[in-house]
Amino acid sequence: MTQFDDRERAFEAKFARDEEMQFRVIARRNRLLGEWAARLMGLSEAETGPYAMDVVRADFEEAGDEDVIRKIFGDLTAAGVEIEEDRIREALGHKLVEARRQLIESMK
Repeated sequence: MTQFDDRERAFEAKFARDEEMQFRVIARRNRLLGEWAARLMGLSEAETGPYAMDVVRADFEEAGDEDVIRKIFGDLTAAGVEIEEDRIREALGHKLVEARRQLIESMK
């Protein structure tokens, strides 16, 4: 029975690592998206970091990406930036790829 227990523990450890990596990728993606939106709003460098962290925190409101998209869209609109939601979704996809690449490079 120890072989089965070892396999089970190994599977659980892999699952935990995969979940942690996914969380880190999504958090980094959201930070990158926040930085992108901050540039569009014309925020200063000092304002960009805190704003990007607000975007990361916004993702904890509900499951999925809608809370982040809603925040970015609302903030951009409030700042007078004319943008379509589709452009935000497109940027979200690009930032996901960039976040994965950055994390993989940081692990080398």
